Amino acid sequence: MPHFVIMGAGRVGVMLAHSLETAGHTVSVIDRDEAAFRRLRADFQGRQITGIGFDRDTLRRAGIEQAYAFAAVSSGDNSNILASRVARETFKVQHVVARINDPNRAEFYQRLGIPTVAAVRWSTDQVLRRILPEQDVTGDYREASGRLVLAELKLHPDWAGLPLERIEAAADVRIAFITRFGEGQLPGADTSYQQGDVVHAMLRTQEVDEVAKVFANPPQDPEEQEYREDDRPRRALRRRGEGRS
Repeated sequence: MPHFVIMGAGRVGVMLAHSLETAGHTVSVIDRDEAAFRRLRADFQGRQITGIGFDRDTLRRAGIEQAYAFAAVSSGDNSNILASRVARETFKVQHVVARINDPNRAEFYQRLGIPTVAAVRWSTDQVLRRILPEQDVTGDYREASGRLVLAELKLHPDWAGLPLERIEAAADVRIAFITRFGEGQLPGADTSYQQGDVVHAMLRTQEVDEVAKVFANPPQDPEEQEYREDDRPRRALRRRGEGRS
């Protein structure tokens, strides 16, 4: 059973803790203010750890060494990022996410390799998508017939540097938009996937599992190497000459 450690017993942290425990996971909540734990429901069975979220001993008491994921969702941006880095770099937690309150800092945080979510009303759902197991494809919207779904894709790091058109072709999906450094973007002809991008695509509902498997692994086609980021100028010239179908 996956174990989750949450830093911050505010509104988002409490909602995360309740959602994860209801789903059958074990949870530890860290907060420096013991009174904050009063927000937790009376029957909450998880650990309540009073302390500083980026302190190593505090994290150990919360079970960080056995944690599947760590979410830093306190009210302090700097504390969230510092705690996330300790969780990832010291304790090697693979699934880490930090909530930020200042969107202008998003680019800096993303460059540190820490996935971030903005402090908006749907941030609890965004955090869950980044830390729950088996969330390689998460459906956000289904069209009326139910045949198509708009979903967030989770791509293996080796897809970084490839143009989105090659990613589309790999699993027969259509990328609708990406979120880069906290800002939504409509992809252009030369847009490539960068590590840290959040990619949303339309795909066939019946193919969700197959699409997840494709992107959970490195690109299989050896010709993909031709399309890496350092080859973008040549690709752009070729597209201008041939046109897109």
